[in-house]
Amino acid sequence: MGTSESVEGNGVDDEQLLRYSRQILLPQIDIDGQQRLLDSQVLIVGLGGLGAPVALYLAAAGVGTLVLADHDQVDLTNLQRQIIHHTTDIGRPKVESASEHLLALNPQIQIRRLQQALADTALHDAVAAVDLVLDCSDNFSTRQAVNAACVALGKPLVSGAAIRLEGQLSVFDPRNPESPCYQCLYGTGGEDALSCSEAGVIGPLVGLVGSLQALEALKLLAGFGEPLVGRLLLIDALSSRFREMRIRRDSACACCGARP
Repeated sequence: MGTSESVEGNGVDDEQLLRYSRQILLPQIDIDGQQRLLDSQVLIVGLGGLGAPVALYLAAAGVGTLVLADHDQVDLTNLQRQIIHHTTDIGRPKVESASEHLLALNPQIQIRRLQQALADTALHDAVAAVDLVLDCSDNFSTRQAVNAACVALGKPLVSGAAIRLEGQLSVFDPRNPESPCYQCLYGTGGEDALSCSEAGVIGPLVGLVGSLQALEALKLLAGFGEPLVGRLLLIDALSSRFREMRIRRDSACACCGARP
């Protein structure tokens, strides 16, 4: 972190005060909210089309520690939408490419890299070590596993998805007794959804969903606004329409039904 003097005894120093001044001006954030962001640790699962804007905006906002999890390497086909990676990064691990560009954007943050597909103990340990999780993955089984770990450990989860010209976004917060979990909404259905490589996706759509995920994360971490808990935001990019669907916790849910 910077070496300048702290502001009025607060942990935010002069350099940080200048860097984050435009959001500190917001009364909903102020210096106290900025300090909460600086003290936060966040896990980003997947550094593709969703994870790219998520990571960039959270780094720019001063979230203190970003844990980047992705087992894949940068491919030429990624560059149409995964804006954190550059042409010169083709063939590099995504966590390595992303880490380099994030630190170039904001050298004050800390980054931990997990170049692996998170599962079982590794997933549990990664979720346990952070304050919040963002699911930016692209497959149902990973989303289910991440959700289960968040429910078990009481960690808020910001979940986004995009394919073709449609996007979805919601927040699942097991700290809230009224909050559903991902499984309440989608059940335990099979892995029958097409991937972007099979169905296609437009770049700005994943950028939009990822940006909204970052916004929801900042609201939860800094403690302002109304997070998308119990609500599913549906985005129709073809007609530029947004609609919201209310979702309730399923008391019979196999994942969170027994939660106090």
